[in-house]
Amino acid sequence: MQALPLAILAFILYTAAASWQALALARRVPPRPALVRSLGVLGLLCHLPLAAGLIGQGQPMLPGLSTSAIVVSAAVVLLLIAVSFFKPVLNAAVGLFPIAGVTLLLATGLPSPERASGLTPGIALHALSSILAFAVLAIAAVQAVLLGLQNQALRHHHTRGIVQALPPLTTMERILFELIWAGMALLTLSIASGFLFVENMFAQHLAHKTILSLAAWVIFSVLLFSHHRLGWRGMRAVRWTLGGCAVLLLAYFGSKFVLEVVLSRG
Repeated sequence: MQALPLAILAFILYTAAASWQALALARRVPPRPALVRSLGVLGLLCHLPLAAGLIGQGQPMLPGLSTSAIVVSAAVVLLLIAVSFFKPVLNAAVGLFPIAGVTLLLATGLPSPERASGLTPGIALHALSSILAFAVLAIAAVQAVLLGLQNQALRHHHTRGIVQALPPLTTMERILFELIWAGMALLTLSIASGFLFVENMFAQHLAHKTILSLAAWVIFSVLLFSHHRLGWRGMRAVRWTLGGCAVLLLAYFGSKFVLEVVLSRG
């Protein structure tokens, strides 16, 4: 099957899942986590063949923008569905599922310049830890947005709607920091394995990615330290989480977009 029909079908399924979850958050329909997960899995079944096909094309050491976007968005959906069986994070599907669908649609039309093959075990570890770190912290970003909305609603004494649909504030905050801790562990592994196994990083257009990844690591480190020692929480934790995730987004995709789309360079 062609890439575009699969991408369109995945987008429809992701949007349907996110729409139901959004309506459940607004208390317009009853929660149906099994339905949301099922639609998400069906979307993922359309998504994964595109990701697998790209990965299988010569095992690129430095994948292009379209390959990275398709593979990372698939990892985000897969991880969210898996984690939702153990933690109440399925509400993050409201934001992450449509983003994955739109990303998939856009990425099918983006250039994917060929790169030299070179997937050693060390580079594979770097790539996998990078993808998982981004996926976990992407979930944390949407969790932070929901926590911020819940916090603001409670400050204004609004106790209906989304406040009733979400877990208690303390649970939401605990899950946020659990996600950040997990994401930080993976990000640390990604950065360390990059320095150990990727040669000539600054000659491979990786300077911006490295610097911004380190900046994101510092932001999350400050947040975790300050939460533990200074009691940072609430909207301050939300802002720092979103700031760190924004920097990481630029690290993973910003330079690729400039090089491959804006400057049309491989």
